[in-house]
Amino acid sequence: MVNFAKAISLALAAIPLAQATVYFQETFDSDKIPSRWIQSESKDDFGKFKISAGKFHADAKASRGLQTSQDAKFYSISAALDKEFDNKDKDLVLQFTAKFEQNIDCGGGYIKLLPKMDPKKFNGETPYSIMFGPDICGHDKKIHAILNYKDKNHLIKKTIAPGSDQLTHQYTFILKPDQTFKILLDGEEKESGSITDEWDLLPPKKIKDPSASKPADWVDDAEIADPTDKKPKGWDDIPATIVDPEAEKPEDWDDEMDGEWEAPKISNPEFKGEWKAKQIPNPEYKGPWVHPEIDNPEYKEDAEIYHYTNAHVGFDLWQVKSGTIFDNIIVTDSIAEAEKFGKKTWADLKEKEQSAKDKLDEKERKEAEEKAEKEKKEREAEEAASKKDEKVADDAEEIEHEEL
Repeated sequence: MVNFAKAISLALAAIPLAQATVYFQETFDSDKIPSRWIQSESKDDFGKFKISAGKFHADAKASRGLQTSQDAKFYSISAALDKEFDNKDKDLVLQFTAKFEQNIDCGGGYIKLLPKMDPKKFNGETPYSIMFGPDICGHDKKIHAILNYKDKNHLIKKTIAPGSDQLTHQYTFILKPDQTFKILLDGEEKESGSITDEWDLLPPKKIKDPSASKPADWVDDAEIADPTDKKPKGWDDIPATIVDPEAEKPEDWDDEMDGEWEAPKISNPEFKGEWKAKQIPNPEYKGPWVHPEIDNPEYKEDAEIYHYTNAHVGFDLWQVKSGTIFDNIIVTDSIAEAEKFGKKTWADLKEKEQSAKDKLDEKERKEAEEKAEKEKKEREAEEAASKKDEKVADDAEEIEHEEL
């Protein structure tokens, strides 16, 4: 008798599973910038990147990354994917880490995913598919998520807060064939939904009917003045101000010199202002007029907005204060692969990094206290020496005076 459960199990095992593909992966573990990273030559004064694990780190080697090194500079560097990534019918996952070790005040920390291009000409005008990552300038802090559609860049409509302290944070952007997305910060979902809802990629489905207009006799006043309401007699006879009854002519007032004295005026407590008839419901009121809508002839559904063909990753940004470390970049069609990579390169190291940061903070705190104490003692010594010099001078002056 056939064991159907076993037969089905064997049949399923025989079906080839979709293989995850990693199109790019970078951890900057060597002490030099890998040769595949090409510095743009579109300007001759771009800031220079260097390899560094930073002032504090979880591991001297594993924490190495690509660090900006010059203040107030544009930066532009890119690398080719291991192979071209056509994400049709596939998930697209772009993930990297950024560490604002310099306690950044103003600057970008985002990455770009780009189609084929000349890396030596890479700059801010180079067309890209996706720009993703933190951007900070003063109180304006957000995670950029920009999608290119029909040669136009579209910024996500919602503001998503980035990791803006001095620790390493992991940024993940997931784009799926059903045109949904997820944005993760440190592995936690911060935003998700449909790209057609969260980006203004397509024209609106409906538009106001250009042939329609509000009828001339449309009544949109909900209330009217009561025609039976009458202004009380004497209403307009009440002045807005009256002479202050408590005012008195100053005793030193001279009519010949100062002119005739007039008592100051004050607001009249009996004054009620301009009379207005009370309001009653308008029997002709039709409610607010709503402009009728029609189908937008320019709207056309597109089930492949998500679809890109990419060949490069790159950093093209401006920083006022340098020191940001970029690391642990992966471009893949597998969410699981990105999660596994992120666990190894970031999650498993974050506690050690926090510990290293705490130790550095304590060291710097003690050094600051010691410096302040040293400066205090130096000031006290200077003040004591100054007082001693003053006393010597006073004593000399007194002796000289006695001799005279």
